[in-house]
Amino acid sequence: MRFQISFIRCGKSNMLPMDYQYYLSAWIYKVLFNADKEFAQFLHQTGYSGSSKNFKLFNYSPLMFEQYVLWKERALFEIKSDSIKVKVSFQLGEAAEKFIIGLFNQQIAYIGNKFNGIELRVNHIERIPDLSENEKHLYRALSPVVISVIDPATKYARYTSPVDEEYSKWLKNNLINKFNSIPLNSNQIVDFEMDFVLKSNPRSKLVTIKPDSEQASKIRGYLFDFELTAPIYIHNLIQSAGFGEKNSMGFGWCEGNYT
Repeated sequence: MRFQISFIRCGKSNMLPMDYQYYLSAWIYKVLFNADKEFAQFLHQTGYSGSSKNFKLFNYSPLMFEQYVLWKERALFEIKSDSIKVKVSFQLGEAAEKFIIGLFNQQIAYIGNKFNGIELRVNHIERIPDLSENEKHLYRALSPVVISVIDPATKYARYTSPVDEEYSKWLKNNLINKFNSIPLNSNQIVDFEMDFVLKSNPRSKLVTIKPDSEQASKIRGYLFDFELTAPIYIHNLIQSAGFGEKNSMGFGWCEGNYT
């Protein structure tokens, strides 16, 4: 299920690091930790097991603000808007809706590092309606979609592009593993009919995770539009847990409409 969180900027600072995804993820973990310490630690340190990978089964969009100045040489946004929004999603049962709304309502968030960041207060959170139950949807990736594969020659992972010949197969494998990691899914899937059609020229984006730290790493993903024909439960999975890899770090947030 998806939610939209509306913030009011309440601090004096208005400078936000361009690579803010890690800080936003840390705030979501903090909110979960304050409500359920064991569950938050499980998500952060382990996650749900699927094949050879673990999945956190939540996702979030980029921050949405209308007025800003980009200081590219300083890797900073100067935020002019007082109202900021973000969308979050969780692979949870319907009974959790009121819990999530109560959990985030009126929370205070600081998004940034010790040098630059913005302080926000949640003033509203609401459930976003689900997509219509159709097997074909047109999507737009609002945050980079990440798919990595092991290069046989180097034994290291490489980030793949949507124009790669086997991209659709790698996407499907990720979706199968993600679906099979959900604890309530008693019926495991090994395959399903899927048609992935790239509808725009993919744009590469490199994002730094944990910037300004010894653990800093760079992740490459791609922004693009695509049409996906797949079972309804796969579309529901994308809406709740994200598309591609590293969704708990804000990658793979896709908005969809039926075509």
